[in-house]
Amino acid sequence: MKIAVLGGGNGSYAAAADFVEAGHEVRWWRRRSADFQGVRDNDGIDLIDHAGTRTVPVTTTDDLALALDGAQLIVAPTPAFAQEDLARRLAPLVADGQVIYLPPGTFGSWMMMKIMRDAGCSADVSVAETGTLPWLCRKQGDAAVRITTRASSLPTGVMPARNTAHAIALISEAFPAEIGALDDALSGALMNAGPIIHPPLILMNAGPIEHFDRWDIHNEGTQPAIRAVHAALDGERMAIREALGYAGPHFPLDDHYNTSNWMYGNLAHDKLVGSGDWHEKLNLHDHRYMSEDVGLGLAFLVSVGEWAGVPCPVAAGLLAIASAASGTDFRAGPRTMAALGLAEVPVAELQAQLRDGIA
Repeated sequence: MKIAVLGGGNGSYAAAADFVEAGHEVRWWRRRSADFQGVRDNDGIDLIDHAGTRTVPVTTTDDLALALDGAQLIVAPTPAFAQEDLARRLAPLVADGQVIYLPPGTFGSWMMMKIMRDAGCSADVSVAETGTLPWLCRKQGDAAVRITTRASSLPTGVMPARNTAHAIALISEAFPAEIGALDDALSGALMNAGPIIHPPLILMNAGPIEHFDRWDIHNEGTQPAIRAVHAALDGERMAIREALGYAGPHFPLDDHYNTSNWMYGNLAHDKLVGSGDWHEKLNLHDHRYMSEDVGLGLAFLVSVGEWAGVPCPVAAGLLAIASAASGTDFRAGPRTMAALGLAEVPVAELQAQLRDGIA
């Protein structure tokens, strides 16, 4: 299959390497050709995982039209705050039948589709999103990536939902994980694990994060009191899903820590801690755990709870603390239901858009 990989973060490195190794025809796009210099000098990406280390040759380009030409699947593991610019770039270039996959999305599926339609895009394109990045991974310099483990399950919602069968079939061809079809893109957005895992970890570990040069929020920073907040916060997420009529499984975060039933499967948390890659320096003002998972993801979750009439005091409290700590009013951020123009839209009306598409 022809796949375009967009972006230059940890997930994009992992995607490009994994897809090439699986035998797909891959073009990897970044905004600036110079950002690929390390990969070009290395003749590919050094992929490090349980099987060892090997160099995977990749085709790179800064020409988005070339990257998309003939691609059936467009995988964009970029931070959510990059999606608006990406949608504007994609609008004149995407074609009928193409599927854009956001792993994860933070309701970027709806936002990107709206931007593309407003820009005049009429292609019958689908935007899908899932609940986590398909790889626990970290870049090791400019030309290498270490994949600690790969997702075993990727529950996925598609915008518009009428294209679900087509989109799920293409995504399933690219990923060995089980791609579970959800009702729609909002259900996919409400599977996003980042706003559940990371806000308690960074806010309740703020002292050691700012004191020590490096701190592992997943090892020393994951203590029973924080896990209790995780459980309460995740309970609010699942209550919102149920209020909107979305059936289980809801992939409770407890399963990540206690069972093999979560999106990363068996012993994922132990593997993450054991790698040492998350023993790192975190800046609470600009790290994506704050800018993306709090500023976009948690703000979105709180706003959906308010829209759906579901109390979410833990989520709202964490959002308030994060706003005070960072000096940013996250409730006024760009990914709330109000900012998306949806705060006054009835549930049934939005779900019709999610099913049939945005005109």
